Amino acid sequence: MQKSKRKRLIISAVYLAIFLLLALWIRSCTKPKETCSDGIRNQNEKDIDCGGVCAACKKIEAKYLTIGEAGILDSTIQGQYDFFGLVANPNNVYGSDNFTYQIRFKDESGNILAEKKGNSFILPGDKKYIVETNIPSNTRPASVEFTILETGWIEFDTYYEKPDIKIVNKSYNEINSGVGFAEAIGLLKNNSPFDFASIKIKIILRDSNGRIVALNSTEMRTVNSGEERDFRASWPSRFQGTVTDVEAQPEVNVFSTDAFAKKYFKTQQFQEYK
Repeated sequence: MQKSKRKRLIISAVYLAIFLLLALWIRSCTKPKETCSDGIRNQNEKDIDCGGVCAACKKIEAKYLTIGEAGILDSTIQGQYDFFGLVANPNNVYGSDNFTYQIRFKDESGNILAEKKGNSFILPGDKKYIVETNIPSNTRPASVEFTILETGWIEFDTYYEKPDIKIVNKSYNEINSGVGFAEAIGLLKNNSPFDFASIKIKIILRDSNGRIVALNSTEMRTVNSGEERDFRASWPSRFQGTVTDVEAQPEVNVFSTDAFAKKYFKTQQFQEYK
């Protein structure tokens, strides 16, 4: 009886070993061969499908991002300040999926009062505002230093289309009754053929001289293709200046798959870059 049981165990082990060897052989036969055109960084490549055993990676010769107007505003919270800085990409075929920036608040003697670093992205030929709100500082800053530290570039050498997102019917109103001082409202239109998981809207208020007097931002979640949706941003406390113009800047990070609604599992058309 014991000998028969041992025999069955040996036979089972042999069959299991054969099965595992067969599975490994099938996997090795069906596994895609690593190549220099599979869209994956493998073998000993320095980047996706270039370097190492593949052709040398193309050298990116992009112009530096440029910085336009930058400034500081009093926040609606005491002891905190808002920052704005305009970044422009002079390149028509290169976009940055990730650039690092640094903000430094300084006193009249040039001493650093507060410092903040952040990351953002920018499409080819685009301009955008970097907005950081509620940065704490014990002393009111006299000046601001805004610099781009590092920039990662991606070449759009096949097809490029900026997401067709528009904002219309913008308006600014001071609140006469209820909670808060003022609000900005508008209508966001997603005219692109894609559903987005997240769209951020940066709101910039200007006076009659074009000077920025207040900043805000809001985020719209799950905005479907063809959808129109109202947005609203409010200021709880009074700020200085008289508002005559409302600028609302929508942005969606097409470099990130997280920006798209989860029903899309393939790279979108305007993401086809190298």
